[in-house]
Amino acid sequence: MPNITTGNAPAGPVLQRAEAASQEEQRLIRRLQLMMNLVMQTIAQDGSLTLDEASQMIADARSAALTMFPGKELAYDLIWRPRFQRLMRERFRLN
Repeated sequence: MPNITTGNAPAGPVLQRAEAASQEEQRLIRRLQLMMNLVMQTIAQDGSLTLDEASQMIADARSAALTMFPGKELAYDLIWRPRFQRLMRERFRLN
């Protein structure tokens, strides 16, 4: 039966599960953004970090991201890879 105050049908179990899944995805996205920002800040600011150490941090961050979001390699390659490449060029003066 529709809700008289809003005119909408009451939220059923399917809608509740979809909303919970959406909230979980948003939580994972925020966690991913925080993790990637921490990696980028560490690479940018830690003067003692070597090229190999920074590269390993990026590889580990990629693995963690793909564990959180399986099958999203293309999204990672389009969003994060260019950012890390630019940071590595600037930080280690690579061409």
